[in-house]
Amino acid sequence: MNQSVSTFKSRLNAFGPGILMATASIGGSHLVASTQAGSIFGWQLIWLIIAVNILKYPFFRFGVEYTLATGKSLIEGYQSKGPWFFYSFIVLNIIAAVVNTAGVILLTASLLHYALPIIVPVTVLCWLILAVCLVILLLGHFKALDNVAKLIMLILTITTVIAFIIAFNNGPMAPADYVGPSPYELVMISFMVALMGWMPAPIEVSALSSLWLKEKQTQQTITRKQGLLDFNVGYWLTAILALVFFGLGVLIQYGQSSTAVLGGVAFAKQLTDMYAMTIGEWSRPLVSIIAFLCLFGTTLTVLDGYARTLNESHKLLGFKQSKHSLNIWLLLQSFSGMAVILFFKSVLAPMLMFAMTLAFVTTPIFAWLNFKLVRSEQSIQHSALLRSLTWLGLLYLIGFAAAFVIWKIL
Repeated sequence: MNQSVSTFKSRLNAFGPGILMATASIGGSHLVASTQAGSIFGWQLIWLIIAVNILKYPFFRFGVEYTLATGKSLIEGYQSKGPWFFYSFIVLNIIAAVVNTAGVILLTASLLHYALPIIVPVTVLCWLILAVCLVILLLGHFKALDNVAKLIMLILTITTVIAFIIAFNNGPMAPADYVGPSPYELVMISFMVALMGWMPAPIEVSALSSLWLKEKQTQQTITRKQGLLDFNVGYWLTAILALVFFGLGVLIQYGQSSTAVLGGVAFAKQLTDMYAMTIGEWSRPLVSIIAFLCLFGTTLTVLDGYARTLNESHKLLGFKQSKHSLNIWLLLQSFSGMAVILFFKSVLAPMLMFAMTLAFVTTPIFAWLNFKLVRSEQSIQHSALLRSLTWLGLLYLIGFAAAFVIWKIL
């Protein structure tokens, strides 16, 4: 009896890096992109959300497998493969860290701006949210982040599923004869690319997961089975919630007179309005809390994760490290993100589109890096199904990104 309790407790304690990845993932891709795709196109793009989650799976998994097999982070692996691998990651990661930090902070501030009964400028709220996140991370760092992430994911999962069940029971709001726009026109390729860029997360989050797992391994022993279980639970949870948010957009907003928007406070109001109109006015504060907690958790994990990748890259470049190096990178990343927000003048829509599009265009590069690295590690063996899925994923990601780039050029 004691042994079984101990085994269950050890498995439960091993959870963390995968849940952190889920918390980092559920943000712009779910609240914004998934909901908007459903509200504009109905069920037409459900295949795209399913496909991109399945086809990105191997490349996120590779980061976890590599660390479990070698005890090294993905970034250390990139360095071992040569300067081209390593420097390519550093350049792309710096861009992603700054842009994604700006995007999630601004989106979180926009939701808070709508929820507050007093009028406070969005830029001021950005500074406030950033300050709270920095206090949590600078004082508690990984342990605090680990605990906060688990709580946020539990609340988010329960409340979102309840909201979907209520909306499903009420039935779709769209008139029976309503025919929505088609997503298959050439001009819609930008929307589809943006949707996939952060779905379920920017692919460089695989490096973040690797570092979180490495940090977790300093606290306790994590077996391959435990590590993959944590990853799979976190990953597929994000995929299911993406479909839930997509379904909410279809059931509640598709076919309505209002046009879906991607603009800050306007989007926050529309998000809460569509719950309140269908589920009841009582749900408005609940939805505001859910949305804000979701994005606040994303902001926390993005700040911590990217700071770890920047610090790890700095260390592997041979520069001298101090006990405050991680905190210094956290601050540099934070203020760089705020600089981008000020540059865009707190306009959310173009920033999010830019961030999500950039994430997808760089996806094939990160996917190839992860694939080449894990393929060279003989101790890591994959089933025929996973190998086939990997090649199919590469073809899909490279082909879609190439088509988008050619379309933009022409």
